[in-house]
Amino acid sequence: MISSKANETIKNIRKLRNRKYREETGLAYVEGHKIIIDALNARNAIEKIIFSESFTQAEKNNPLLDRTRAKNYEIVYVTDEVFASISGKENPKGIGVVIKQDWHIGLPHPLSGTWVGLYEVADPGNLGTIIRTLDAVGGNGIILIGNSTDPYDPGALRASMGAIFSVKIVKTSLADFVDWAGMGHITIFGTSDQAEDSYMRQEYEDDMILLMGSERQGLPQELIKICKHLISLPMFGTADSLNLSVATGVFLYDVLEKRMTREAASD
Repeated sequence: MISSKANETIKNIRKLRNRKYREETGLAYVEGHKIIIDALNARNAIEKIIFSESFTQAEKNNPLLDRTRAKNYEIVYVTDEVFASISGKENPKGIGVVIKQDWHIGLPHPLSGTWVGLYEVADPGNLGTIIRTLDAVGGNGIILIGNSTDPYDPGALRASMGAIFSVKIVKTSLADFVDWAGMGHITIFGTSDQAEDSYMRQEYEDDMILLMGSERQGLPQELIKICKHLISLPMFGTADSLNLSVATGVFLYDVLEKRMTREAASD
């Protein structure tokens, strides 16, 4: 039972709040019962599990404790005070996990299924929500283009609600993505408020990338030029834009609905 906040293991877990340290170690820290269950179900995702003293003493938590002990995970037991120093939350639940990051550097060949390309997404909550939504519609992966926020940021992990373990994450530069797209590996559907075609009139392909621009600037011209189709969301009120994760969700569920319609028609 670790009782000192100055313990080296504890200090290293706290340092995972820092993106640079996450990148150096290839690790991340997250809390929450559901996401930890998802981490347990994911292959080779867990580095270590942290339990607070009060969590281990609550009888209702015995099934989860037994499961982790049976798998021989590295478990760190800490006092409630030490756990609070790791968490930074007002009322921590007493369970946390250090996970291994799972990145794919460079674009795979071939790429199939439904993917979302995000150009310089800045908000961790938006990224995590998009990961969660893509998983919900049965999508395959996220392509982070350019200088994007970290999908292993605590805010992104919480917003993903465990989908981080089932959706592939690819990181690439703008130049590399443009070069790759120019080879015609997959159809790219770009989104723009300047597009003449509404998403409601669009037909999609089974293998595709939905390309979304940054929260502030949208898609740059380099990416607009490589899109086979440009589509927009109609806006009828006074608002001139939607939140990035909301807009992505609308497009993705349109892709899902039309895919299901095609499958039903072919039966």
